[in-house]
Amino acid sequence: MQARVSDARAPGFWPLAAVFALFVLFMYGPMAVIFVLSFQGPEGGLTFPMRGWSLHWFRQLAEGLGTVDIGAAFTRSLMLGAVVMASTVVLSVLAGLAFRKKLGGGNALFYVTVASLIMPSIIVSLGIGLQFRLLDGGLKWLLEAVGATTTLEEYGTALGLFTSALGAHLTWTLPFGLLIMFAVFNRFNPAYEEAARDLGATPWQTFRHVVLPLIGPSVVGIGMFGFTLSWDEIARTSQAIGDVNTLPLELQGLTSTVTTPAIYALGTVTTVVSFAVMGLTVGLAMWLKKK
Repeated sequence: MQARVSDARAPGFWPLAAVFALFVLFMYGPMAVIFVLSFQGPEGGLTFPMRGWSLHWFRQLAEGLGTVDIGAAFTRSLMLGAVVMASTVVLSVLAGLAFRKKLGGGNALFYVTVASLIMPSIIVSLGIGLQFRLLDGGLKWLLEAVGATTTLEEYGTALGLFTSALGAHLTWTLPFGLLIMFAVFNRFNPAYEEAARDLGATPWQTFRHVVLPLIGPSVVGIGMFGFTLSWDEIARTSQAIGDVNTLPLELQGLTSTVTTPAIYALGTVTTVVSFAVMGLTVGLAMWLKKK
């Protein structure tokens, strides 16, 4: 009798389960629809019903969508995501190590770092874009003042993929990485480091052979955050990218000009890349944890 009572569902279980199911449908339903419609046949459109099944729109995507070079935008996003990922990992780990000790002005530095999370992304992008345009004006004035006319004529802008766009993305990824490292080091037992030092290990050896293996899964997670947040970022990139576009910006622009399922094929490809990175990260984190 007691077992039956304990196994019975609480009165609020099914309403909460229904709300959760609706939430999952709301979150992943559009993704599933886009994935399915991207496999429309050559006569297919942007809505149901399906008109055959094929890889026609993926082939058209590979050939290009009008004047937009999808391959170049894809490569730019991959390169930027990789650099953002590496920068986020390195800076987050170094900041986490620094904040383990009492740091003069550390509280102010922390609040300044995480403040970008609550600021509107478009404002951050506009500010960075304006800053680099002011830098352009200063550099041009300096080149003109020193008489470097040839360099002045060849100079374009400091706005670019690995300058302003990189900085814009780091204002988004670094706070997450820093918060993760704070959580990791708050649970870290310093006795392991003390034991390594007692055995004669140098600070670098202690970090490499003791600290890094223990925090390795979390570092991999920071890398995943860095890449995926950069991979699909639009607002912070829009005013800070310069003369080129990343893949999300091209995708946003194509939504108003492309009226075929090729746009869905592009969305499917970008989603698959995101899931592949997350799967790789989870696998690597589990392997490191097991090791």
